Amino acid sequence: MGKYFFSETEIKNSWDLVLTAFWQRYPNPFSSHVLTEDVLFRKVTSENLLVSRRLFTKTNRLPRWAERIFPGRRSVYIIEDSVVDLSNRSLTTMTWNVNHAKLMRVVERCVFTGEQDRPVWTHITRQAWISSGVFGLSRPIQEFGLARFRSNQLKAMKGMEHAISNLQKASSSCHGESAEKPKNVNPAAKNAQKPQQYI
Repeated sequence: MGKYFFSETEIKNSWDLVLTAFWQRYPNPFSSHVLTEDVLFRKVTSENLLVSRRLFTKTNRLPRWAERIFPGRRSVYIIEDSVVDLSNRSLTTMTWNVNHAKLMRVVERCVFTGEQDRPVWTHITRQAWISSGVFGLSRPIQEFGLARFRSNQLKAMKGMEHAISNLQKASSSCHGESAEKPKNVNPAAKNAQKPQQYI
């Protein structure tokens, strides 16, 4: 039957900023398990939707009891399909692992939606389906998979917040530099100012 995960959360940032951060969230200090990221294809459809497919390589350490049965360090290949709908201000992603699927298959669906009434908020709906085809061990593997998924989602949110923070700092820095430039246009005017005296 497998395990099912569902969550809803909100980020106090505009959908446009969250969308930009989504493409720039790797690397970050909370995603050391993500090794590589590659774009397989990307196109704009006739309906003006941005469709992308990316391939990720991630580490997948098993619990100690499972390492005795399935020894060795494991790398997992993850496919991520995404659709950006600008007119409806939504980003929908679907991810799943393409190897080790008999051991454990994790399928995740996320929807990032811009709030119409609250433009500075983004609503995130996350679903996941976790299953295993290992006879006699499917239940503990699925339990482990669900616990690992919950933990990874907390890291994913921290990674997203980190990417958003970096974008905000970069934007602030650019605005700060442009604001400082007029002060250096006329050095003579600066020298003409009366120096302050302290008593």
